[in-house]
Parts: sequence; structure tokens; C-alpha cells
Amino acid sequence: MLFKIIVYIISGLGAGIGTGLAGLSAAAVISPMLITFLGFNAYEAVGIALASDVLASGVSAYTYGKNKHLDIKNGLVMLISVLIFTLVGSRIASLVPNSTMGGFSVFMTTFLGIRFIVKPVMQTGQAQENKTRQRKIIESLLCGVLIGFICGFIGAGGGMMLLFVLTGVLGYELKMAVGTSVFIMTFTALTGALSHFAIGGKLDLLALIVCVLATLIGARGSALFANKATPEKQNRVTGLVLTALGIAMILVKFVF
Repeated sequence: MLFKIIVYIISGLGAGIGTGLAGLSAAAVISPMLITFLGFNAYEAVGIALASDVLASGVSAYTYGKNKHLDIKNGLVMLISVLIFTLVGSRIASLVPNSTMGGFSVFMTTFLGIRFIVKPVMQTGQAQENKTRQRKIIESLLCGVLIGFICGFIGAGGGMMLLFVLTGVLGYELKMAVGTSVFIMTFTALTGALSHFAIGGKLDLLALIVCVLATLIGARGSALFANKATPEKQNRVTGLVLTALGIAMILVKFVF
């Protein structure tokens, strides 16, 4: 029992740090941790992770908004398609073999970590300034379709893709992108969690409570840090945390 609680806490804190620093979905950390170390069913693990993501993303969005790094108006546009296809992805996920989802989640965590270290997501922008408002809306809706499906299907990668879209496609600065990303992820996580449990995910109450609290604490602290840190430092710290967790899970799952 003690080992389980330790895993819940570590996975929650790691997920919260990723959420607060870079707007990552908590499921990129929590679900593979629960699957690898505790043998959770992958579908259940993603449901718990998405539930943990709700408050973590919400408190992160509040922190970024308080520091004027949140674009609610344009974020709502993308949110529409993201929410719809989160439901679609969640439904399809219930039909996929448990091992397929579990293996993908483990490697996704490591990949995201290395990606942050090797090529940090820095400020972008100038090339997108000439785009019309209509074009940006269309791009946001289309990208939201893909992001929502990924979030609902595996709960991992949605936040990362949001960050790419907001910086690379719509031209946001990093902090504004993260703030807007966690705002959107608050609602996608809530939708994904509810649909997971409604469709058939079992509820482990202890895992849910501990993961939610640990993720919330990690997200709050890292969001406060991120709003004062340089963009490069945000990326490096997040990359190191995710890479370390990913490598540990791969070793346990495939070596030991």
C-alpha cells in the first residue's frame, strides 16, 4: 500500500510540473506510471490521469491569467473542436487493446522529455502576423480536431500539440501559449475523464484522490516558477523531469 501511494505522489508531482511549465497533459506522466509500476488497466489509468488534469490545468490557467499570459477569446475557438473529438477519441480508446495503449504511453513520455531538451519550444511569430482572422479560426478548428482525438484516445500529447499549434501556427509567445493551452486542457481533461468513467473505466478512489492532490500541488508550484523563468529554462526543466520518468518506466517494463 505504501509503495502504491509513493507512486501516486511521484506521478502526480511529475505530471503537475509538466502541466504548469509547458501545458502538458497530466496523462503523459500519470497513466504510464500507473500502468508500468502498478499494473493498472490502461483505460482506467488514462481516466484517473485526465481527472487529475482538471484541477491542475485549471490552477495553472489561473496563474498564467493572473500574469496576463492567457488568451481566452481565441482559446475558445479551438476548444470547440477539441471537446468534440476528445469524446470521439475516448470512445475509440475503449475498443483498443490494453497493451497497445500502455506501450504507447510509456514511450510518449520519454519522447516528449527528449524533445524539450534537444529542441526547446521558443518564441515564434513574425511569419504568422499577416494571417487573417478567418484563416486563424479555420486553422484552430482543424488542429483542434486532431488534438482532441489524441487527448481522448491516450490522454497524452494533447497539451504538447496545443503548444506547437499556438506557437508555430498561430504565432503565440511561449508563456501566452502555455497559459492558453492549460485553459483549453482544463475542459478537454474534464470531458475526457467523464466520458472514460461513463463508458466503462473503473474508479480507484485512493489513486484518484492522491493523484489529483499531488498534481495540483506540482502544477501550482511549477506555474509560479514558469511565469518568472526564461522560456529556455522552462523547456529544459520540463524535459529533464519527463525524460527521467520515461527512462525509469522503460527500464522497469522491458528490462527488469
